[in-house]
Parts: sequence; structure tokens; C-alpha cells
Amino acid sequence: MPPTPDTSASDRVLESLNRLHPKIIDLSLGRVERLLERLGHPERQLPPVVHVAGTNGKGSVVAYLRAMLEADGKRVQVYTSPHLVRFHERIRLSNGPIEEADLLDLLEHCKRANGGDSITFFEITTAAAFLAFSRDPADVLLLEVGLGGRLDATNVIDKPALSVITPITMDHTQYLGDSIESIAVEKAGILKPGVPAVIGLQSTPVLEVIERRAAEIGAPISVQGRDFVGTTIDDGILVEDEGEVMMPLPGLAGAHQLDNAVLALAAAARLGSLAPSMEARRRGLKEARWPARLQQLRRGPLVGLLPPTWTLWLDGGHNAAAGQALAAWAQAAGEPLHLIYGMMNTKAAEDFLQPLAPLVHSLQAVAIPGEPNSLDPVAAATHARACGIEATPRESLLEAMQATIAEPAKEPTRVLICGSLYLAGRVLADNG
Repeated sequence: MPPTPDTSASDRVLESLNRLHPKIIDLSLGRVERLLERLGHPERQLPPVVHVAGTNGKGSVVAYLRAMLEADGKRVQVYTSPHLVRFHERIRLSNGPIEEADLLDLLEHCKRANGGDSITFFEITTAAAFLAFSRDPADVLLLEVGLGGRLDATNVIDKPALSVITPITMDHTQYLGDSIESIAVEKAGILKPGVPAVIGLQSTPVLEVIERRAAEIGAPISVQGRDFVGTTIDDGILVEDEGEVMMPLPGLAGAHQLDNAVLALAAAARLGSLAPSMEARRRGLKEARWPARLQQLRRGPLVGLLPPTWTLWLDGGHNAAAGQALAAWAQAAGEPLHLIYGMMNTKAAEDFLQPLAPLVHSLQAVAIPGEPNSLDPVAAATHARACGIEATPRESLLEAMQATIAEPAKEPTRVLICGSLYLAGRVLADNG
């Protein structure tokens, strides 16, 4: 394995940026617009932008699009959040994740330009990302919304090349509202007049909100399940979208990835002169990788503890829709399932666990290392028991794994570490 890069300098600056605003999240565009003006408006000097919002599947759709565009020879920039191991993952330039020296320079430049003004961590780091992207020659920028859409710091892009909205479900209710309609209003805020948009599978109330907003501003939309459809046939996907074409099954695991792949294909088809060739789309679907989304871990100390026929999996999903997707994956596999689970205290733990409950043989609850807002293991186990799952609090991931394999079965068995991207990041740092 390559040596771990020294990121201590940028880590110190990033920590100082956390102290520029009393809240971690405070949705507004005024602060980031002020800073971008001081920086010379780098957001107006970007390559064509594909802006992606939604609740579930944003990162997977971005991963498919990146793989398809790169297979076509395009220079692709990517902005995603949160990161798993290093902040540098969030800002991917056309030649890879941003280098430490470049990131440090950008962060310090943005901090000086901001002065002592109040600004959130995500806002100032998004401004830094735009500055990085403006200096890097590329063909396209895949821009993932941080939270919501309407007041998200990424929504300063006046005219993207394409908007994408993945499935919308209940999440972040403390910021976006406590009804599915109010959340949909926030997500639909990325739609722009005259800019085509591709909409993933939605419930009727959500779709009505999106269609109403699109009609108000004149944004042409294409809706999955109505304007384009994907059907699994043998070892491929029949995609019906202004014609029929067979595509391979996606490289990412889980039945839910079929819908994500179809949405990404529809987006790729609507990129005009940037649209990748059919062969590049096929290659991209198969070659796409997205860590901590039903990722099988194949090395590291935890993997080394497993009995011969067991496998270790990792997923960062943390809401009801993610729980349903994981349950469908586990049911299709037909193998005994054990969970090692940790979650942030801002999430609806029982909504996530309920779909998995009938399939889980055991659950070990852990705190997320280094996260002050983690559920403590006792509370996490209590939520699991409320769903009918036999659960035990554990002091560490190692202790949780040792308890899980205490009486190993000889048959193929799956262990899934789940509940939080922050937990997934700590696991990958040690078992990547």
C-alpha cells in the first residue's frame, strides 16, 4: 500500500474554518455569494456543470457519470461530500483528488478573503472548490449538492448544463422541513429556467412538487418511469429512452443500483455534445466504483478475523430508503446476515433498521470513533431492540467483530458494517 500522505497542515486550516460560524449547518446563499464575489466569481469560470440533488443515490449517479465520461476521454471534475477518509476526496480535479499543497493554498486564500466574517464550513470549502475547479482545464464538472438544494452553497450556479434529482425521501428534517413535500421544495430548488433536468423515481407527492416548480420556471424535465425506463433482462438492462438499447448490469452492488444506473444513463444521453458514446456508457456502468456503498472489504485487520466462508461488507446509508435497499440486497443474497452498526444521533435509527430486522441474525452496536454526535452504543442497541433485533452494545469495532464471529457458521455468511458514512470512513481508513 502507498504511504499515507501528510495532510496535517490542511487539517489544521480546516479545523479553524469550523470556528467561523456558530452552526455546522445554516442554509443560506448570502455568505457564500459574498465570498465568491471577493474571490472574483470563480463559479462563473467553470466547465459545463451537471448539478445533482436528491436524498439517496446522488453519489452513485455521479460515480456512473464520471466513469462513463472518463471512458469517453473527457476530463471530469467532481465535487462530493462528505469525505470518507481525507477531505481531499471532496475536490476531484481532472487528474485526481486535489493535492495537499494546492488544497492548503486554496483554503488559506479563501480564509484571508473571507476575513473574520461569519461563514459555515461547507460554504467556505465549497468556495475553495469552485476556485480549484476554475483553475483546472476540464470538460465537465459533476457537482453534488451538500444538503437540500435551494439554499445549498452549490446552488450559486446560474445555468448548469443539466440538473439531476435522485429519489427524494425523508431525511435532514431538522433543516428541510418535516413533510415530504417541504423537502421536495428544497431539492427542486436546483431547477433552472431553460435547463433540462432528469428526475429519478419519485413518490406522487414529490413528483407533483417537482413538476409544479419545473412548470413555473420553464425547466424541461424527463421523469424516470414515464419518459425513460430500465428493465432487467438476463444479465443486462433494457433501457427504453427515445429508442431501446441493452446495457450491462452496473458494477455497484445492490438492486437499487439498477435504478441509479438507468438515471445516470438518461443524464448522459442529455448532455448534448458532451454525451459519451454508447460504448463508453457500457464501460462506465461496469467500471464505476463508489466506496462505502455496499462495498466488499477484501483486506485489513477486520477482514483477517473472518472465518473462511464469511465476507465483510460496508455501507454508509443511514435513512429508511437505505435500510430498504440493504434489506433487498440481503434477501437476494440469501445468506445469514450479521450487523455491526453505528449511527449519528441526528438520524432516525429505527426507520433505518426496521426493514432489516427480519433478516438480521445478530447486531453489535458501536459508537462512531471520534464523532461527538454519535449515538452511544447503549442507545444504538436500544433502537435495534425496539425493532425486534437481538442487539448488544460493544466498546469498539474490534470487540464487535470478535463477538460476531464467536460461534462461526461453516456456511457462507455476511457481516455488514452500516449506519453512517462517518463510521464507514473510519473503517476504510483502517481496512481500505
